[in-house]
Amino acid sequence: CDIPLWPQHERLFFPIFLFLYLMILLGNLLIALLIHYNVRLYRTPMYFFLSHLSLADVGFSSSTVPKMLHNLLTRTKNISYGGCLAQMFFFLGFGNTESFLLASMAYDRYVAICHPLRYTVLMNQKNCFLLASGCWLLGFLHSLLYTLMMSRLSFCASREIPHYFCDLHPLIKLSCSDTSAIQMTTLTEGTITMVGPFTVTILSYAFIFYRVLKIPSAAGKRKAFSTCGAHLTTVVLFFGTVIAVYVRPSSTYSGTKVRVMSVAYTAVTPMLNPFIYSLRNSEIQQSLRKCLGVL
Repeated sequence: CDIPLWPQHERLFFPIFLFLYLMILLGNLLIALLIHYNVRLYRTPMYFFLSHLSLADVGFSSSTVPKMLHNLLTRTKNISYGGCLAQMFFFLGFGNTESFLLASMAYDRYVAICHPLRYTVLMNQKNCFLLASGCWLLGFLHSLLYTLMMSRLSFCASREIPHYFCDLHPLIKLSCSDTSAIQMTTLTEGTITMVGPFTVTILSYAFIFYRVLKIPSAAGKRKAFSTCGAHLTTVVLFFGTVIAVYVRPSSTYSGTKVRVMSVAYTAVTPMLNPFIYSLRNSEIQQSLRKCLGVL
């Protein structure tokens, strides 16, 4: 399969995406290592989920960006059929896991702010582990379903994918088989899988904002809104582009627009997450200084 990506700008895009990918690896792996290094942080639900989100970000970007960099560098732009399905499996698996983890983090903040007396019971270490495990399991079961359905389709016409990785909609459009079943699954199960975590996230923050408005201190309100606003920036950027790409019939797929939106959630958002969630956090900075042996 040939995967074109703005051929006239290939030399410009290679250093840009290489820089983004290196920042994704450095930022997210650093966050995960710092949290696992500090036992107190790892046992705190917010940071526990954050470590999983960082690992999901690394896997999510690694499923697409390295192959794209290879294509830009060598200009071969070929991928095997098995490699294409494998790329789609890991891309969907890590992507859905990330959406479930974002919803879990929003629920954690909701319980902490709206039900502080029950927080230690509802978000104990066992429940956090089960919730995180469920995010990974559901994410990759969802991916396995689409990969198996896609493997049963035939491709007898053009094999040029109008995208920079093997994504669901462009592959469906290339198939000469009956795709009604997988398209119906995309519009039903796929919509629920994406809109569900987004709804949980928005409702959680709606309740949080309602509770914060009752705080008498203006400084307390600003601090809470600042924290929630940073989190919601990532949530809106990730979920907004993902829903815009996937919650639609395959017949309305537009290659150029989707490629631009895909860059946002496969490269830009994973790069920003460490800065938004952690690197500006005093506890993470303290853990970093401790790890480096700096007083």
